[in-house]
Amino acid sequence: MRLAGKTILITAAGQGIGRASAIACAAEGARVFATDLNADLLAGLKGIETWPFDVTDAEAVARTASRVGRLDGLFNCAGFVPHGTILDVTDADWEFSFNLNVTSMMRLTRACLPAMIERAAETGTASILNMASVASSVKGFPNRAAYGATKAAVIGLTKGIAADFVRQGIRANALCPATVDTPSLRGRIAAAADPVQAEKDFIARQPMGRLAAVEDIVPMVVYLLSDESRFVSGQAVLVDGGVTI
Repeated sequence: MRLAGKTILITAAGQGIGRASAIACAAEGARVFATDLNADLLAGLKGIETWPFDVTDAEAVARTASRVGRLDGLFNCAGFVPHGTILDVTDADWEFSFNLNVTSMMRLTRACLPAMIERAAETGTASILNMASVASSVKGFPNRAAYGATKAAVIGLTKGIAADFVRQGIRANALCPATVDTPSLRGRIAAAADPVQAEKDFIARQPMGRLAAVEDIVPMVVYLLSDESRFVSGQAVLVDGGVTI
């Protein structure tokens, strides 16, 4: 049991990477708190404590931090993928993207961090994992202007947290997947003018010739939340199928 005795909070755990991570962490012995904006999506997560949670609601952030107490691990998985070039991005799109992808992550981490520092003083380490992307400061992708900007900010935020609290046992890393086959991606494909071509285009940018499955990403999540990664901090960890070769 790689996560035995650990308590972990995961946001956006109703589907995709978040849900698969919650299941995997519980299977490795962790006490898992799984949250999502849509409570219905949390159904069926057996042995996992669940509740609806809007990460953009500052009061809900405070309540959640109080409820979870001294965490060993926090996986900030919630996010949104806006489509378009900078010419397509409205001020409202930009503000919403940064609010959900960056500001909410900062607020939740800030709220949970004092108790995590207390926990790290007991165990030697606690881990913060932030969902970033290869589409960030790592690499530019077409039609991801706002998204790439937010995920670059996530990497910067992560490195800042890592640098500020490394001596207090806090580790912070950013997870940077390439294109993952999730319900979110399927929704974007379906919304395209030509869904068949859209799926082909997503696959074409992956050198391995396929989309990532959530099962390709989750082992890294477990590793970065476990003590196996106790000497890893401040990193943008790529799981990209060779996109950046």
